[in-house]
Amino acid sequence: MTEPASSTAAARAAAQRTAFFRQSGWMMLSTVLGGLLMWSVHLLSRKIPATEYGTLITLFAVVNLIPTLPLQMVFTQQTARALATGGEAPLSGLIRRFGLGIFLVWAAGAAGMWGFRERLAATWHLANPAALPLMLLAILLSLVWPVFAGVMQGRQNFLWLGWCTILNAAGRIGPAVVIVFLWHGWATGIMAAVVLGLLVAAGIGVWQTQSLWRIAPRPFDRRLILRQVVPLMLGFAATQFLFSADTPFVNAYFGAERTAPYGAAGTLSRALLWLVLPLAGVLFPKIVHSTVRSEKAGLTGVALLLTGTLAALGFLGLWLLGPWLVPLVFPPAYAPEALAVLPWYAGAMIPLALGNVLVNDLLARGRFNLVPALLVLAAGYGWTLSRFHASPTQILQILGGFNLLLLAVCAGFARWEGRRRGGIENLPAAPPR
Repeated sequence: MTEPASSTAAARAAAQRTAFFRQSGWMMLSTVLGGLLMWSVHLLSRKIPATEYGTLITLFAVVNLIPTLPLQMVFTQQTARALATGGEAPLSGLIRRFGLGIFLVWAAGAAGMWGFRERLAATWHLANPAALPLMLLAILLSLVWPVFAGVMQGRQNFLWLGWCTILNAAGRIGPAVVIVFLWHGWATGIMAAVVLGLLVAAGIGVWQTQSLWRIAPRPFDRRLILRQVVPLMLGFAATQFLFSADTPFVNAYFGAERTAPYGAAGTLSRALLWLVLPLAGVLFPKIVHSTVRSEKAGLTGVALLLTGTLAALGFLGLWLLGPWLVPLVFPPAYAPEALAVLPWYAGAMIPLALGNVLVNDLLARGRFNLVPALLVLAAGYGWTLSRFHASPTQILQILGGFNLLLLAVCAGFARWEGRRRGGIENLPAAPPR
């Protein structure tokens, strides 16, 4: 009786790995393609003034500070749990309540920002007053889109999730080219194109998830949801802060003109994450599903190995090709400062990518004791940047140091968790004999 059970488990593990590689491959392809299309927006930096490009980088960074990743991962986790336990009706109620709550919170925040619009325009160097309302619309869509993206990710609908990534980017670059070349819209015009791209992605998300959110809702356990949602929101928000907070600090301390070459280096360096983040994204719902059903996934080690290898190769590629690539893509005036910070920027992304895999693994298992450590790291990072910012290079050195701390902390928690379970599942599973 033991041999058939062992063979079944081995076959199930092999099928999981096959699905993981297939889905990860598609998500990597769609993310890279979508990333390239979004990245091509920065080619327009040759057609707009440096101050406008610096303003655009700042607007992008502000939108990126919105907790899109935490929202998406919350609904990924809730959807995966609901499908594993037959809780689709309570999930429908959660989607509707969350949607209303998101709109009310956004409306309050937008009203507050509008009240300080003159001060914000001066701080962010906004030459066109229309930039602020367009940014607010982008923020609203950036809050709505991850709800439906999370539902698609939780039900492992990676096909349409990948297409959303591509069409969002295509819907951004096409109008942006028209606006800049024909209407000279500059930063404000490009933000209008960003809104159009997000509308396309959100529309597809609503369409693809209607079979879940249109179900007649049932009451859900609010206390249980809060115990799951709050740690996920805080944990992924802390990780996202480490990922995106540096650019607003650079803009605040050094101005839009120096933010432009810094943002150029950042755009190339963050491309490393376009390649590897899909691995963690595919991993998360599978870990949630296997944890709910008390099954072993055995995929985290594979994701770590692939993430580390691809990130290292990407860093090597930027180190070798950066002196050729930066002047080709961006205005030649950006090259000296962008190339000076590029190795620091790209190097800081490697521990961040690896730490992100472990964050996804631990939070998918409900190991929320990691969250206070992530919050301390994020707070320490923000405080350090506010005290030490002699140069953009120093800011990146601080970013790299805190990303290394993130990786070390997550590795420590993962090791402790593996010992507590009586074995480290984070290592690749041995091949069946």
